[in-house]
Amino acid sequence: MSSMKVSRRDWLRSAAALPAWSAMRGFQALAWERPARAAGYGALHPARAVNTGEILLALPDGFQYTAFGRTGDVMTDGLPTPPDHDGMAAFLVGDEVRLVRNHEVTRRGAAIAPAGPSYDDLATGGTTTLVVDPRTRLPVRSFASLSGTLTNCAGGPTPWGSWITCEETTYGPGRGFRQRHGYCFEVPAAANGPVEPVPLRAMGRFVHEAIAIDTEPGIVYLTEDNDGYLSGFYRFLPNERGRLAGGGRLQMMSVRGVSNYDTRSGQDPGRTLRVDWIDIPDPDPDRSDLERDAVFAQGARRGGAIFARLEGAWYGGGRVYFDATSGGDIGKGQIFEYRPAAGGGSLRLIYESPDAAVLNGPDNLCLSPRGQALVVCEDCATVQHIRGLTVDGAIFDFAENMVPGHERDEFAGAVFSPDGETLFVNVQRPGITLAIWGNWGGGPL
Repeated sequence: MSSMKVSRRDWLRSAAALPAWSAMRGFQALAWERPARAAGYGALHPARAVNTGEILLALPDGFQYTAFGRTGDVMTDGLPTPPDHDGMAAFLVGDEVRLVRNHEVTRRGAAIAPAGPSYDDLATGGTTTLVVDPRTRLPVRSFASLSGTLTNCAGGPTPWGSWITCEETTYGPGRGFRQRHGYCFEVPAAANGPVEPVPLRAMGRFVHEAIAIDTEPGIVYLTEDNDGYLSGFYRFLPNERGRLAGGGRLQMMSVRGVSNYDTRSGQDPGRTLRVDWIDIPDPDPDRSDLERDAVFAQGARRGGAIFARLEGAWYGGGRVYFDATSGGDIGKGQIFEYRPAAGGGSLRLIYESPDAAVLNGPDNLCLSPRGQALVVCEDCATVQHIRGLTVDGAIFDFAENMVPGHERDEFAGAVFSPDGETLFVNVQRPGITLAIWGNWGGGPL
C-alpha cells in the first residue's frame, strides 16, 4: 500500500499547477500545512429571531432567521411535535414549500412519536411534515407523516418528490422491539398525513445515516454511521428507477487493487482512487439484531473499503459528496467526493480537518443551489457551527449555535428551499427548526 501513496510533500509541490475546479467539476483539495480560511460572509454576530426576539444563532451581517417547530409544540393534527430533530429535506408540492423532518428518537415504550399507521408500536421515532409560508418563513400546517420507526437520523430527498428516512440502529425482537429495525422508509412529500410504513429491505439492514441519489439512473448511495465499528460506503441499484420497494442490488465500495483500503487516516488530499463495487449477498441478515456490522462484514470479507463513521451525503453536479465524522489524522473529520462512471468511478478526499477550531465532526451536509460551496453541519463536543467549504477548498464559518443551555447540541438537516433563498436547519436538542435568509450573493453560498 505504501508504494501506491503520493506523499503530501509531493502533492503540495504540484498543487499550484492544478486548475481551479468549477462547481460542476468538484472541489480542489486543501493544502494541509497552510489550511485556507475563506472570508465567507464575514464575522458572526449574535442575532435575534425575527418572530420571537430570542438569540439562538450567531450569523454574518445581512442575514436573519425565524424559529419554529419546537419539541412539544402542538401540530395541526393535534399531536405534540416529537423531539430530537435531525435530517430534513425541502420540496415544492404544488405551490407549497414542504419540509419533511426526521426525529431521531431511540426510546422504547410509550409512543412519543407521531400516531397513525405504525411500523412498530414500541418504536418512537418517525417523521413530521411542515408546510412553510415562503413569505413569512413560518409553518402554516404541520402533521405526523411516519410513525413506529426508530432512531431516524438522516436520509435524503429523491428526484421523484419523496424523502427517504433512515434508521440508525439494527435493533429488533432480540432487543425487545416488535419489528426488525435498521431499514430505510419512503415518505412522499405530498402526503397529508401518516403514510403506511414499508421497510425497504433490499437497501440493507445496517446502521444507516444518509442517502444521495444520482438523478439520471436513480442509483442510491448510502452511508453507514457505525460508531465504534468500521463503516462502509454503499450503493443500491434498483430494479426499476423510482420504485425502491421493487428490490434491487446492494453493493459496497472497494478501492481497486487494494483489499480493505483504509481511508480513516494517512490519506493524500486530491489523490484520485479508482473504485469498484462488491455485491452484498444478504442485505437483510437475521443476526443484525445483535451484530450491527453484519452487512459490513460481508463486504469487508470481499475487500470492501473501510471508512470512519460516515454521515452526511449529497448528490450535485454529477458528484456524490459525503463525510466521515471522525475520520482523518486528528480524527476531526473528512469530506469525500465520489464521481460515478462506467467501470466503477473514482473517489477523492477533498478536505480533512487540520484542527478542531476549523472543522469538528462534519455531519449532515448539502450543496448550495448556486453550486459554489457545501454547507456542513457539525456534531461535536464543543460549541457547534455550520461551516461552508468552497470550490477552491477554503472553509469558513456561517453560523454558531447560541441556543441557551444547548450551545453544544448539534446542527442537523441543513437544506435549501426549492427557490434557493432560504436555508432550513435544525438544532437537534431542545428541538428547533430555523429558516435563515439574507445576502447569499455576498459570499460563496
